[in-house]
Amino acid sequence: MKLCVIGAGYVGLVSGVCFAALGNTVVCVDQNEDKIHQLRAGGVPIYEPGLKALIKDNVEQGRLSFTTDTAASVEAAEIVILAVGTPSLPGGEANLSYIEEAACEVADAMNGYKIIVTKSTVPVGTNERIQNWIASRTNYPFGVASVPEFLREGSAVIDTLQPDRIIIGASDPHVSTVLTTLHEPLTTNIVTTNIRSAEMIKYASNAFLATKISFINEIANICEKVGADVTRVAHGMGLDQRIGSSFLSAGIGYGGSCFPKDTQALIQIAGNVDYEFKLLKSVVEVNQGQRFNVIRKLKEALGDLEGATIGIWGLAFKPNTDDVRDAPALDIMQSLLEAGAQIRAYDPIATANFRRLLDSSEVTWADSAREAAEGCDALCLLTEWEEFGDIGLGELNELMKYPIMIDGRNVYSEEQIRQSPFAYYSVGRPQMNNLDVDRYQSVVNP
Repeated sequence: MKLCVIGAGYVGLVSGVCFAALGNTVVCVDQNEDKIHQLRAGGVPIYEPGLKALIKDNVEQGRLSFTTDTAASVEAAEIVILAVGTPSLPGGEANLSYIEEAACEVADAMNGYKIIVTKSTVPVGTNERIQNWIASRTNYPFGVASVPEFLREGSAVIDTLQPDRIIIGASDPHVSTVLTTLHEPLTTNIVTTNIRSAEMIKYASNAFLATKISFINEIANICEKVGADVTRVAHGMGLDQRIGSSFLSAGIGYGGSCFPKDTQALIQIAGNVDYEFKLLKSVVEVNQGQRFNVIRKLKEALGDLEGATIGIWGLAFKPNTDDVRDAPALDIMQSLLEAGAQIRAYDPIATANFRRLLDSSEVTWADSAREAAEGCDALCLLTEWEEFGDIGLGELNELMKYPIMIDGRNVYSEEQIRQSPFAYYSVGRPQMNNLDVDRYQSVVNP
């Protein structure tokens, strides 16, 4: 099939490339000329394992191209996929201005029947608005559909090519049949429904996953007070097939471009129909507070943070991505700077993006994990990059001024810590002090 994907951001680019890999002819459209130039030159504007090689292969096969010309791309396509951003407005609701702009551009370029598919995450009822926007600008027939994406950054290519399910909310049976044919090479687990239900499925799915994260973090906070180990609690819970083990890893909370935005949007959607989503409001509140436990534990270990040098491992909101949107590291580092601390920070690939959000003279941007740890009074592990766990605690002890670690992702095991000289604070596990913390308080804060 001939596809036009409008929006070469995370969702649009990955989706377009994967559709090309299935043998379709795909044109990815974006108004950012620098991005299109980069893609045409063989570069990739985002970090995603396997994506660059997949782009190269499909461009060479003639199935994939990139352009800023929306009109020509729409004219040549059978299916037009809208994958533009829907950022949050100050009140939490989704900003649909990019969707409306894209829909109007599609309408103005139509030269015959098209199927318009929305992959962007949009509030319930948005596709009806898209249908009205297009119908007001063209006399050509068209169908609309909502086919939400469920990809995870860091494994987006695999998630797209090997999805758990495909959700198709279609305006009519013909649209449903065509889109089922398009997606059948990916999975036979295809759910067809009405458009409003498809729109809601995306929000409900992300809200539930966010709820699991906040729930296990609340359990972790209780575990710290009663002497239980949340990793063992989560393992025991996850063996129950009704619960499952996914998204039961306690830590410093979720971030990124999806969960924060979608939870706030769903709260707003509920509010628009006079319903207070109390549960989801609590999920958001718990998540926001969870990241600041890092600061509390640092103060417990060091006392006053003014003048202390704190190492930061991990700036991306999760490993295997360079996405720093709503990353816990941002709030944590801002709090450290406000407390008068100096910071040595490192991330394998996200540093450049992070510096656009926070660039202070009090932050040293290290080129390696070891460099970030060197001379630090304490080290905070905020993103569970694999390379961090590969560094031995004995080596870390030699690098750091004082062996104090706040492990926000429970990377190190109890056995590893027991054999080390560290004062170790993790999430939902007993604190392990193998040094005299009071002694170090007097050294760091004379």
